[in-house]
This record gives sequence, structure tokens and C-alpha cells, in this order.
Amino acid sequence: MSLNLNQIRKDFPILQRETSTGVPLVYLDSTATSQKPLAVIEAMDNYYRRSNANIHRGVHTLAEEATAMYEGAREKIAKFINAASARQIIYTRNTTESINLIAYSWARANLKSGDLVILTEMEHHSNLVPWHMLQAERGIELDFIPVTESGLLDLDVYKALLSRSPKLVSFTHMSNVLGTINPAAEIIRLAHASGAITLVDAAQSVPHLKVDVQALDADFLAFSAHKMCGPTGIGVLYGKADLLEKMPPFLGGGDMIKEVKLRSFKANTLPHKFEAGTPAIAEAVGFGAAVDYLNSIGMDNIAAHEHEITEYALERLEEIPGVKLFGPTAQHKGGVAAFTLAGVHPHDVAQILDRDGIAVRAGHHCAQPLHEKFGIPATSRASFYLYSTKDEVDMLVNGIYKVKKMFG
Repeated sequence: MSLNLNQIRKDFPILQRETSTGVPLVYLDSTATSQKPLAVIEAMDNYYRRSNANIHRGVHTLAEEATAMYEGAREKIAKFINAASARQIIYTRNTTESINLIAYSWARANLKSGDLVILTEMEHHSNLVPWHMLQAERGIELDFIPVTESGLLDLDVYKALLSRSPKLVSFTHMSNVLGTINPAAEIIRLAHASGAITLVDAAQSVPHLKVDVQALDADFLAFSAHKMCGPTGIGVLYGKADLLEKMPPFLGGGDMIKEVKLRSFKANTLPHKFEAGTPAIAEAVGFGAAVDYLNSIGMDNIAAHEHEITEYALERLEEIPGVKLFGPTAQHKGGVAAFTLAGVHPHDVAQILDRDGIAVRAGHHCAQPLHEKFGIPATSRASFYLYSTKDEVDMLVNGIYKVKKMFG
């Protein structure tokens, strides 16, 4: 089924605006954050207008409504990734906090000096820095699955690394720079065979592909609402219940407690054990609305549309003399096209494109080691989502030709 792009684009108010230069917005930066449909904006507005109250402990009407909306969103998210229970869905602020929760709670309870954690060379800083911090504190060892010239992970090296009995394998499901969709099920299967626990950074995959945590057999999986048509400030950590039950609390305070005495406390049950303090209630409501919206379109339809747009974008960009693309072919990647233009800094590319209303990202995209691997300081990155069109790709290509002309 092809998407009704005209209708979908009408669902996103921001796509109707003009930029400060008086030209229509061409938004090609969804990998950084997606735009929000009216259904999400209205759900959050409705919560604040009609049901705003703190959750769980109140017995008045507003508190009960707010609690039902907050927990109802958790149920929707659990079904969206096929978690066995909503108890396995921990609300966090974002993917970064979810990964840090594992590093502070599970890892500090289970890892000691000399224990090996396997990462990859294509990780976002959020899945590098927490492990660097733990290495400095505990003396754990870090090693990395290399990225090949074609932008894929070298699984032969991974298998060799597994012979060293790692305790944790933590990797991105989809690269935010290369767009590479990694074979998560195989990586997890091999990790489990060597006795390791797995953590999947799914910030870029859950918004774009059908992700089934039970089929993957993921131990932990993290993602953010703002990349999947939801609000900023809320994300999810999924975990297997037996692992979450054994982990110590991450933060202390209200709502994560069952009982408090002056000299002791008892932690709450899952998922509340990891959710201290007043949470992002309106954001959870918006998150639930975003899941409803994506389900109404269909994740398979979204993935098929993005594949078609990405394939078209790569073909068009390859036509431009001086453009170098990074990452695998469209067959192995999501809706991302990272590139350089010979003789022009990526920031200049992005700035000039912005004059025509074309929003792309420029820089190292929180993946400095990956850029170092390819011997470049930065890339320009166009990224696509369910509302992206081939016409927008054409405007991007025309804009790059303009950049080339300006720089001679």
C-alpha cells in the first residue's frame, strides 16, 4: 500500500509553514527529531486543558484520568514493540538516559575490572560515553566491532571478539549517520551463545521499522518518542523482567518507593521502581498518541515508503559531481543520506540550503569516532520519514547544485 502523502503532510502543521527567508519548509532532518502530527499536539493540549493532575496517588477525578492516560500510553508502547508486559516498559527522558540507566544500575551491579563490553565503531556518543565513564571508574575493557568501507559491521571480527567471553554487547540497531540497519537478531543470538547480555540502541529503528523485542530476544532496548512523531523529553527502556527485577533503582525519590522509614526504604515494583519523581505525564500522553498515529499508517507501509525515497535520494545524489555518499546501498539502510561535497564544508552546505528552506543536519552527528574512521571531520545529512517526498529530494539536489555554483 502506498502512503497518501498529501493527507499525511496535512496532518503535520509545521510542514505548511514558510521559513524566515519566505520559502516553503523542506524538512530533511527527521533523524535528529521528527515533526509532530496534530493528533499528538491535540492529545497533549487536551491533557493540560481537561485532566492535568499528578498521577498514581490521587483519588480525585483528574488524578484518576491522568493516571489512566499515562499508564494507557505505556500499554500502547508495550504492544507497539511486542513486549510481553507493560511492566517491562520503563519511562525515561530519552534513549541517552535509558542507556545510562543500564550503565549505572545493571552494569555497576554486574561488571568488575577486566570484564569486556563490546560496542561498535558506528555508535552514537550516547552508547560510548557511559561505557568510557564506567571504564574509568571500574577498569572494564571495551572493544569494538569494526565498520567496513561499505558501512556494514564486520561480523567475522565480532565472532572473534565473542571468544573473549564479553559480559555485555551494546550496539545500535540503525546508524544515525550511515543509515545501516544492523542484523540485530543475529548479533543478539551470537551474544547469548557466548553468555553475554545485550542492549540495543533502537532510537533510529523503532520509528521506522517494525521492531519486535521478543522476536529479537533483546535483553534491553532503548528508544525516544521525539524521533517517532512524539514529544521531546520522554523515552523508553525495555528490559526482560527478570533482569529488571534484580537491578537496583537508578534514582531515589517519590513514586519509586513502596515504603520509607527514617533509616531504610523498600523499592516499588516494576516499572515504577525506576521512575522517581513526578514524570513527564503530558509527554507520555503524546507518546501514546504518536504510537496510535504510526499504527494508523502502518509500520510496514512507512518502511516501504522510506525505502523508496531513500533509493531515489541515493540515485539523485550520486549524479552530482563531487558528492561522496557514506554508508551501504539502500537495500541495507534506513532513510538517511550522509554525504560530503568536494571543496565545501558541510556546515556551508547546510547553511546555503537553509536559504531555500531546506533543513539538513551538518556536523559529526554525535558520532565523532565514526567520522574519524572515514577520515573526515563532518558530513551533511539528509534524512527522511513518512512525510518526505521525491519532490523534496529534487529540491535538495537542486540546492546542492546551487552550492557547487557558489563555490565555483
